[in-house]
Amino acid sequence: MNSIPSRTKVLVIGGGPGGATAAGLLARSGIEVAVLEKTRFPRYHIGESLLPSILQIFDILGIREKIEAHGFQRKNGALLHWGAERWPLNFGELAGSHTYSFQVIRSEFDRLLLEHAREQGASVIEQCEVTALEFDGGRPRRAAWKRQAGNGDGASEAGVIAFDHLIDASGRHSLMANRYLQNRRYHRIFQNVAVWGYWQDTHRLPGSRQGDIAVNSIPNGWLWAIPLHDGTMSVGVVMHKDAFQACGDRSLEEILDEAIAQAPLVRDLVGCGRRTSGVYREQDYSYACETFCGPGFFLVGDAACFLDPLLSSGVHLATFSALLAAAGIASIERGEIGEAEVRSYFEKSYRQAYLRFLVFLSAFYDVNRGRDSYFWEAQRLTQQEIKAEDIKRAFLTLVTGLKDLEDSRSDARHFILQEMTRRIEENLEFRRDKEALAALQGEQRRAAEANARFFASVEGLFALREEEAVDGLYVATEPFLRLARVGAPRPAAPEACLSPRP
Repeated sequence: MNSIPSRTKVLVIGGGPGGATAAGLLARSGIEVAVLEKTRFPRYHIGESLLPSILQIFDILGIREKIEAHGFQRKNGALLHWGAERWPLNFGELAGSHTYSFQVIRSEFDRLLLEHAREQGASVIEQCEVTALEFDGGRPRRAAWKRQAGNGDGASEAGVIAFDHLIDASGRHSLMANRYLQNRRYHRIFQNVAVWGYWQDTHRLPGSRQGDIAVNSIPNGWLWAIPLHDGTMSVGVVMHKDAFQACGDRSLEEILDEAIAQAPLVRDLVGCGRRTSGVYREQDYSYACETFCGPGFFLVGDAACFLDPLLSSGVHLATFSALLAAAGIASIERGEIGEAEVRSYFEKSYRQAYLRFLVFLSAFYDVNRGRDSYFWEAQRLTQQEIKAEDIKRAFLTLVTGLKDLEDSRSDARHFILQEMTRRIEENLEFRRDKEALAALQGEQRRAAEANARFFASVEGLFALREEEAVDGLYVATEPFLRLARVGAPRPAAPEACLSPRP
């Protein structure tokens, strides 16, 4: 059994995608880091469909080749039956170099990421739970831990580990957010319940779409069907909690079967198959903390926020926030940028990414219900849950004309929500006719590419570009990982970063 150090430079709580990404990046930067994970990997987790932005994370981590070789199902896009709309979505078809992603079995995917962090030099201890934190002047400094002994007799050992920086990547059960900060706020709009299971012997989408996610709306929600590389298909329904409660005494199996029966696209895929798992349920999963960081700590991934499975944003936000935290800590440790400035950058950048997805999700849910319904829902959402200055900051570099708006609460919000709706409708119009899309030239082609860039900044890693800097800072990965200032000369790599581990 691996020994647990009494001190480390950075402590990461949780070994999921956020924690493993942060630990891997820090170890590659030559920074001492320890990961305490309360379970033993591999372990089950939902969230199998990834966005193309994950390819950039793989490249920065140096794990792209391992992921490609593992055999995960390649995902080229999605097929959506949403309201009256029917359209195939191909990654990168309007513009962009990332034209695919993966559908992953999370137990295998998460284990690959955690093992990679260990190979980079991170100290990874599994079956070790952080039970409490000790603070000095509001700053976490020590963590009490407990782990089961490996002899199978139920005995356990306990101890304390000291650290300079804390990354809480412990998911929905976040130790910092739930026990100490108590600053998590649940969305009143996205009060949804997810019910899902796994099928075998199903059909797949035809031709080049066989690895794509199928999404089918129904009157009370929507369903997903995700093909996995082991021959199973993940199938689930998302519905508002009121609709779920209206199901009365019906079992989870009955609720899921009834939803599938209402969704022709999904029904045709799984109708010939058989369910080979139990049926799972999750609720109260749409939330955000009032602050994402503080003195000596960063919340990444689900520890900070989670929205909804519709846009497959979970792993994206987890790994993106891990990148922000790792780059910030690396710059602090090298004396390049002060901690207060790093925290401000992390808070604004992560919240910017989260709010862009939030508005996108709200618009996507409502764009096909009728304009009156959409604006009523969207205004209600922003008035109750989003600060005017936050939403304006999140879209400042994306929406032309935003700088000219007055700082009034209603004008800025209305303009941004209206703009997101317009962009979604424009995006769908471009994608409906693939032959017409391929033939676009001149101004029409430029309009399609501009639309694609807009959504790439919502779903992508915007922090890696100087032109999308936040308060004059952005994430640079060459010649080493750091936060860089706009206009600053590119530095030489320090010795610790010249030869990252393979």
